[in-house]
Amino acid sequence: MEKRMEKVWAALETAQLDSLWVTTPENVRYLSGFTAPEDARVLLQGGKATLFTDSRYIVQAEEESPLPAFIWRQGDEWKAELKRRLEGVMVGFEASNLTVAALEELKELGGLNWTSSKGTLEAVRRVKTPDEVSKMRRAAQLTDAVLAEVLPMLVPGTREKDVALELEFRMRRAGADGAAFEIIVASGPRSAMPHGTASSRQLEDGDLVTIDLGAKLEGYHSDMTRAYPVGEVSLELKRLYRAVKEAKRLALESARAGVGCKSLDAVARDYLTLEGYGQAFAHSLGHGVGLAVHEAPRLSFRSPDDEV
Repeated sequence: MEKRMEKVWAALETAQLDSLWVTTPENVRYLSGFTAPEDARVLLQGGKATLFTDSRYIVQAEEESPLPAFIWRQGDEWKAELKRRLEGVMVGFEASNLTVAALEELKELGGLNWTSSKGTLEAVRRVKTPDEVSKMRRAAQLTDAVLAEVLPMLVPGTREKDVALELEFRMRRAGADGAAFEIIVASGPRSAMPHGTASSRQLEDGDLVTIDLGAKLEGYHSDMTRAYPVGEVSLELKRLYRAVKEAKRLALESARAGVGCKSLDAVARDYLTLEGYGQAFAHSLGHGVGLAVHEAPRLSFRSPDDEV
């Protein structure tokens, strides 16, 4: 935690922030270890971090977080404490995770100088520690194992919903805290839906089934998307599958420290264009994972030229 906080303070200095009011749940957990981050905030000020949460979480805050905590018992106590600590100080707020209403509430405190901050802590979280990598790897291994167990269900007559239910049940039984997100099982014509939640549609012979799932383990996520045939699929679907698989292989082969995110996307995109599928590659190659399902880096044709 000490090395983590050293990076955090350095990031604040680079961003020219005296203080930062942290409201993004993933950032709150990253800084505090508190597992109910939606109901907490962290104040970074003067080389010290303080957890803010309400009196429902007295025991949980003591057990989970090494940070000193300000526990409020009435709705507005946290506002008075925030004003007391920060009056006359330049305070950053997380622009990507604060509603206009919440920002107006902060500005109503008076005497505080608020400034927009975007991506300050996300840049720190981008580089994982060995412990974080271990948790993500275990989440991915669990997801992979459970998916293999459920594949025999992909036969004509099985409902998409039943496949999704079995996947989540087995992930929890295997030790996951839960699914990383609502599991997607989309078959046949529904497989074209990028976020097609599982329906009552029954699998049919010749379908291609898209399964998008992930496990959450100790706060960290995996995210895995696979396509599987039901029975015998058409020659065109087989050709498409082989092209996507090869594009993925080429991109993985090119991935190493220092390689540009945009250039990795281009490796896959150029190959699929060569195979005649360029217009169908509407999104991007991939993204990072961690405390959030979608994190930096973004492997996309939209990525900045200098993002590696």
